[in-house]
Amino acid sequence: MPLDLIDLVTFSAVARCGGITRAAEELNTVQSNVTQRVKALEAEIGTALFERHSRGMTLTGAGRRLLPYAQRMAALSREALLAARDDGEPKGPLAIGSMETTAAVRLPGLLAEFHRRFPKVTLTLKTATTADLVTGVLEGTLDGAFVAAPIEHGDLLSAVAFHEELVLVSALRFSSLTALRAGTSGSGPTALVFRTGCTYRQRLEQLLTDFGWPSAVRFELGTLDGMIGCVAAGMGVTLLPRAVVERSQQRDEISIHALDTPWSRVDTLFVQRRSTHQYSALTGFTSCLTAADHVIAA
Repeated sequence: MPLDLIDLVTFSAVARCGGITRAAEELNTVQSNVTQRVKALEAEIGTALFERHSRGMTLTGAGRRLLPYAQRMAALSREALLAARDDGEPKGPLAIGSMETTAAVRLPGLLAEFHRRFPKVTLTLKTATTADLVTGVLEGTLDGAFVAAPIEHGDLLSAVAFHEELVLVSALRFSSLTALRAGTSGSGPTALVFRTGCTYRQRLEQLLTDFGWPSAVRFELGTLDGMIGCVAAGMGVTLLPRAVVERSQQRDEISIHALDTPWSRVDTLFVQRRSTHQYSALTGFTSCLTAADHVIAA
């Protein structure tokens, strides 16, 4: 008997969110519905898909084996719906994801041009880490996303959208990297980072290890403005694209430190799922993106 698609979508959401509460919020439903769907799927398959513990829920072996199939089925269902509705004119919903740094600086002009050219498309933009954005594209909840390179996956198509220069950002009193190293003792400065899954976080952790601070304290922040504000207040350091930092309203309250190449260079990619059908709305978006004046060098 075929598995219920809604059960599979719910299962994928719980796996992604790590628990019933966050999955219910994402699916815009009540927790009891999510619990019921998961239990129904486990009963249908005949084995537990999650291990329950105080910190949430993690996949069992059976759950890990089922997840990629559930993701593909959910994505294919959405593709089928969009393909059936697509008559060649860009219109209807389009879900795009982006890193917050890219959304803040690189996308306003691109989105404005897209809206001008294709006013019948209803575009939604979601910001998240690279890891979550890639998952969203693979699962079909996002039609495409701007993520940090490198990304290699057989089910994804990718193209370079922007070139970025990453810089280390510190409190204003540190006028150079030499001053930062001399003025910081112990395990090093606090690393101000986005949550796990952020490519810039990974690179900052590698950089601090290279500087001799492998045990630097990590402090997670949820917004770009909050991160730069904490740097200005002397709380720690962070790693961000130069274009983002130089446009900050707090630019005069921080120091920007250039880094050597391989630390400084990173490409922002636009990724989308491989598909037999090219949706008109997404094709319109990529046509705006690939225009020469939108491939920007830092």
